[in-house]
Amino acid sequence: MFLSTIILIPTLMGWGKIIHSVLGPYTGGVAGHAFSGILGLSIIFTILSFFIPLNFYVEVSAICMGLLFFFRDHLYKKFHAFSKKDCIIIVTASIIIVFCSSFYPFVLDHYGYYVPSIRWLTEYGMVKGISNLDITLGQMSVWHIFQAGFSHFSDPFLRINSIVLIVYILYIIEEKSWIQLCFIPVLLLFSQSPSPDLPVIVFSLIILNEIMKGNTSASSLFVFSSFVFIIKPTMVWLPILGFLYSFCIIKSRFNSVLPGFAVILLFFIKNIYTFGYPIFPVAFPNLEVHWQPNPEILKISSRFAIQKTYDMQYSYEEIRNFSFTDYIKNWYLLDGIKSKINILFIVSILIFIVFTIIKKNRTITLICISLIIKSIAVLLFSAQYRFFIDVFFVIFFVLLASFFNRQKSLIVFFALSTIIISFLMIPDILKTYLPSFRPGSFMSKYELKQLYKPSTYHYHNFNSYKIGNLKFNVSKNYPYNFDTPLPAISESYIYSNIKAGIFPQLADEKNVHQGFIWKKLTPEQKAEAEKVIYSIKKTYQQNR
Repeated sequence: MFLSTIILIPTLMGWGKIIHSVLGPYTGGVAGHAFSGILGLSIIFTILSFFIPLNFYVEVSAICMGLLFFFRDHLYKKFHAFSKKDCIIIVTASIIIVFCSSFYPFVLDHYGYYVPSIRWLTEYGMVKGISNLDITLGQMSVWHIFQAGFSHFSDPFLRINSIVLIVYILYIIEEKSWIQLCFIPVLLLFSQSPSPDLPVIVFSLIILNEIMKGNTSASSLFVFSSFVFIIKPTMVWLPILGFLYSFCIIKSRFNSVLPGFAVILLFFIKNIYTFGYPIFPVAFPNLEVHWQPNPEILKISSRFAIQKTYDMQYSYEEIRNFSFTDYIKNWYLLDGIKSKINILFIVSILIFIVFTIIKKNRTITLICISLIIKSIAVLLFSAQYRFFIDVFFVIFFVLLASFFNRQKSLIVFFALSTIIISFLMIPDILKTYLPSFRPGSFMSKYELKQLYKPSTYHYHNFNSYKIGNLKFNVSKNYPYNFDTPLPAISESYIYSNIKAGIFPQLADEKNVHQGFIWKKLTPEQKAEAEKVIYSIKKTYQQNR
């Protein structure tokens, strides 16, 4: 992972130089160049993935080009700006980040969504109608596209988030924004896998800091705000803030936001290509493309999202029968830590509104308006805590930025880092004292081999089947297909499709890249499907 850092940060800086020549820098220094490189390469990889897989040759080309500009323009000299004291903080924090990143991934989305998305991108590129095979893959986050571009030799263990955290440390020191050191320990929990949550929180806090200090680069700020949105659409408040800031504070011209809208347009095109609709998982507007998911499968997905709002503690039928009062009361009174997070969310928003009224600051007012719009959207759509966790970081930053100096921030950073490392090394602490924190139950203990190789799981135990023209693989006795040969389908989606009387099929039997469509099962295919279900159930019975 240190080797990945040595290769990738100069590469990203080189690409950042290219992006700065087009858009202009929104912030300078080592971090400014690296973050601009992430933006540029993410967009380039996304465009390329429509036509080719993000394979070894794409990675080599990206690294060679980045390193060429890094050395040609003497960008290594920017590291000279750091003092000896700065270097001590950077090295110490980097060791902590790399160590925490070396643990086994424990977020279930890593196995059910992140890794499968990256494998499809590296083997086939963007696949039309991939949501017909597995609706979760219809998201195909731009962050996983970026990770896929570096997943062959420079970052084969998929720890790109640790690189982002190290660059974030460089930004904090360059900008003397010490309060942001307090956020690093919490973000360490997202560093073992390419979770989109980490980059969107990091980038949003950087953009927020630039806005708070009066950055006037409207074009760059809105592009980066739009970039955060296309990584995770629940960050919709950020492009809203960037747009309002550009016109209400900077008084910029409309053409300054056009590059940002181009980025958002690319996002819509990507989603239509993979999912059939502009924004995943919203089935609106209906563009009537032939690779759209089956309406019944979308209903199942929607019902599941509603249940997730209540932490799966109520059935869909129970939730449907809630009165308006029940909707609110039961959300507040969920069992476990989720209810505390929900209450804290509402209280934090109310405190921030009062703070905004007292301050009477135009920039803070725009931030408040943006957060309120985002909060309403999340509450109406699917009020899961993971969709509004970024709000806590933003409010904490705005309220307490002036309170945390270098010394206080370093104390908090090292204290919280010690606690997080303790949780990672001895996960039984979380399992015992915070059992409702579900990811804690999937944490594995420290292993000595982590000192030279990040921990990863290998399963590779699967069965192969065929229904219609689709040959596919299903993991044995395990719900996810993170290392099952492609095309792979999770057993839950097999059940859902067969129950709906349909099944995914190849649009072109000889070319997987042409994508997937759904078709109604013929009597012959229904018989094949019943055999598949029987075989899956039998493997579980044998395992018992």
